[in-house]
Amino acid sequence: MEGGGGTGAGTPANGAAVGVRIQQSRRLPDFLQSVHLKYVKLGYHYLISHLLTLCLVPIMAIVIIEASQMNPDDLRQVWLHLQYNLVSVIICSAFVVFGSTVYIMTRPRPVYLVEYSCYRPPDSLKAPLSKFMKHSRLTGDFDESSLEFQRKILERSGLGDETYFPEALHHLPPSPSMQAAREEAQQVMFGALDNLFQTTKVKPKDIGVLVVNCSLFNPTPSLTAMIVNKYKLRGNIRSFNLGGMGCSAGVIAIDLAKDMLQVHRNTYAVVVSMENITQNWYFGNKKAMLIPNCLFRVGGAAILLSNKAGEKRRAKYKLVHVVRTHKGADEKAYRCVYQEEDGSGKTGVSLSKDIMAIAGGALKTNITTLGPIVLPISEQLLFFATLVIKKFFKKNVKPYIPDFKLAFDHFCIHAGGRAVIDELEKNLQLQPVHVEASRMTLHRFGNTSSSSIWYELAYIEGKGRIRRGHRIWQIAFGSGFKCNSAVWQALRNVKPSKNSPWHDCIDRYPMNIESFNT
Repeated sequence: MEGGGGTGAGTPANGAAVGVRIQQSRRLPDFLQSVHLKYVKLGYHYLISHLLTLCLVPIMAIVIIEASQMNPDDLRQVWLHLQYNLVSVIICSAFVVFGSTVYIMTRPRPVYLVEYSCYRPPDSLKAPLSKFMKHSRLTGDFDESSLEFQRKILERSGLGDETYFPEALHHLPPSPSMQAAREEAQQVMFGALDNLFQTTKVKPKDIGVLVVNCSLFNPTPSLTAMIVNKYKLRGNIRSFNLGGMGCSAGVIAIDLAKDMLQVHRNTYAVVVSMENITQNWYFGNKKAMLIPNCLFRVGGAAILLSNKAGEKRRAKYKLVHVVRTHKGADEKAYRCVYQEEDGSGKTGVSLSKDIMAIAGGALKTNITTLGPIVLPISEQLLFFATLVIKKFFKKNVKPYIPDFKLAFDHFCIHAGGRAVIDELEKNLQLQPVHVEASRMTLHRFGNTSSSSIWYELAYIEGKGRIRRGHRIWQIAFGSGFKCNSAVWQALRNVKPSKNSPWHDCIDRYPMNIESFNT
């Protein structure tokens, strides 16, 4: 439940006020007013580090094309020349061997996204907003000020009446316990994995890498051990359990799986992204801790990755880039999403009033690093020229905002809340269609933490919008404070799936987007 929750409501975190209108000082900053060159350098460093590979590929292609156009007489002349130029033969051979060796050793193995599955809870777990308020009142834990605060948050949250709560929170009084939290985790993880294995026909024994991320629920044995036990995974599986990393941990898990697939050949990796609500409901009256109650809902996703060459034929996407930004060295960023006890000893996740500004700073760093990697050269030149003029000549030049719509066809912005989606749409100069998936996911499923970007991708697929070659940008925020991006490229036209969480409701969307901005 960490990270991203407070960015959605735009509410004061000091507990003194009930209003939820976003104040100007709490909005995301203009990303490019104070761009640091060191973050631009990070992006270009990536390109330079791959320069040798980028140069070798076209050179080898030119050599092959020229050789294919030679006739027998040309080949005979080359042979005669080589017979009497032993030094040239040795030099050319050494160059070819060296170049081929460097290329093979430095070339990253492609990582394919074969399929993914988003968990959809049963209808019995739906939590309409009216039911939420009724239950909150009947628990007797909240005073009138806190109840009114939650009501206003919900009215402006962008959530609809079909989001889901875990079973334990439907009870009166709520019955959170370790056993109930385990049951929620199992329902989410096993529900998504059962669907994934059934769809792909991949045997659990074939999985070589398993990564699970869940921020606030980390039992012993671990969540990965639950999965290993349930599906009887093999004994030498590389398993990793990521905890406490917030809503951006889904991209971190993808990055970890990618690195493991660079080391271990010819295998599959499964990533499970989720959050657990049962034991992390806040029953106090500190308003900074009440916002997550209003935004977070049950959800999770299981993703099947592979480095097998044969999987390219049926895979949906290829992983192109992962860019991670961590602002934890700054004390304010470190504490802006913080799990702690309130004055009454009740545990919750406290959201700082500075969270929007901190999220904006992390995002600015992330996209400044990502830009040189993904933007067309024309956009890079315009951006870099205005940046140099502003930095070195001290001219009062309006920064050029790169058009990321030229780099990406689809955007999956973490559905942390309405405010952050609004601000990203404005600052990146996006159109309503570009943030439609994020808004509709927030409305239908709520903030499902690290898995929200997968519900959004499923929405875009459900609309039949993804074509071969399209690029998708997944971007997520999390406690720490972190901002992480993943870039995927579609390997084929992706058709709507019957296993999608949107399968029976996609025709009802998009709903009136304007209603989320009131």
